[in-house]
Amino acid sequence: ISFVYNGGPGSASLFTHMGMGPKRVVLTPDGHGMPAPYTVVDNEDSFLDATDLVFIDAISTGFSRPAPGEAPNQFHGIIADANWFSDFIYAYVTRNDRWSSPKFLIGESYGTTRSAELAGVLQERHQIYLSGIVLLSSVAFANWGADNRFEFFLPTYVTTAWYHHLLASDLQNLAIEQVAQQAREFAHGEYAQALEKGDALSAAEHQKVVADLARFTGLTPKYIEETNLRISPFRWFKELERDKRRTIGRLDSRFEGMDVDAAGERVEYDPSEASYEGAFVATFHDYVRRELKWDSDAYYTVSANVRPWDQAGNTEVAEVLRAAMTQQTYLKVLVLCGYYDVATPFNGIENTFAHMNLEPPVRKNVSFAYYEAGHMMYIDEKEHHKLHKDVDEFVNAAHAR
Repeated sequence: ISFVYNGGPGSASLFTHMGMGPKRVVLTPDGHGMPAPYTVVDNEDSFLDATDLVFIDAISTGFSRPAPGEAPNQFHGIIADANWFSDFIYAYVTRNDRWSSPKFLIGESYGTTRSAELAGVLQERHQIYLSGIVLLSSVAFANWGADNRFEFFLPTYVTTAWYHHLLASDLQNLAIEQVAQQAREFAHGEYAQALEKGDALSAAEHQKVVADLARFTGLTPKYIEETNLRISPFRWFKELERDKRRTIGRLDSRFEGMDVDAAGERVEYDPSEASYEGAFVATFHDYVRRELKWDSDAYYTVSANVRPWDQAGNTEVAEVLRAAMTQQTYLKVLVLCGYYDVATPFNGIENTFAHMNLEPPVRKNVSFAYYEAGHMMYIDEKEHHKLHKDVDEFVNAAHAR
């Protein structure tokens, strides 16, 4: 049995439900939304052939609400959220006689932070051991310094420039896996060294790293000079295709948008989310009412205001997961990364696991899978087939005797 949820924090589970559940919304092959009337079809790539799925809306999202008189902020924080989720899971497996079932967590985006914390909370609070955790578009469980962030975003800038055919032919002619690897090496080699030197960087070194950054990103040397070598994602969304008067998506950088003008520094909206959000929301509402017969006037909160979110425990999340994996020796983790995901860039979570101090017998229980898609790889026709295969194989292998 798998417990599935979205992130945010503050996002309801409808996107995972309509992407990985028994029905899926029909989109274009590369994941763009289409105009109404919207269509749902049986999801041939649901994980239901390997595991039962329980979709959970975090408190204050979806149809979940605090009981009358209860203060919402008691549920809004890393530790509180994990405690309440663990209590729900305990109640669910008890009421449905699922204590002997292999148990999995499948979280997307902030849901991956929740899963890391839950791995320890379920063990300590309810003695529930997990068979596996799927981290889909994972947040990096680390407090980076300012310059670290630029390094970990850079490989995603590079794979995006490759997708949009903005690189020189020697890079453009490589496979995406090769481009990503060269980008990793540059980001944590020459680029990281340049950022660390700061103002001590010589003029010759400065000019070389500017030229190499331009080569890898498709940005102009002049713009890179103006940023002091530090390219923030919200500027980059606007800058990469400014000359075409197009902006770049955050959840999926294959998507392009248009702003009121091409002169601004920040984009007005995320063109990837804007493309398919309406289709997901409409088909979910139609499905739960028409097919599941959930007849309620209760408001479904797609994205809840859960601020301020209590960050206590943020610096310990990776350690909580390490301890759980070490003590629950059969616990395996599958990390799913989109090459075009700028919300949770793939190089960040790679760095997290490389620095978790996992002993070799535990480290072998971690595996990675990569997708030519963004934050929600299940919107892409080719990649949702691969996602199905990867997750099914992981679930089946994780509890095989």
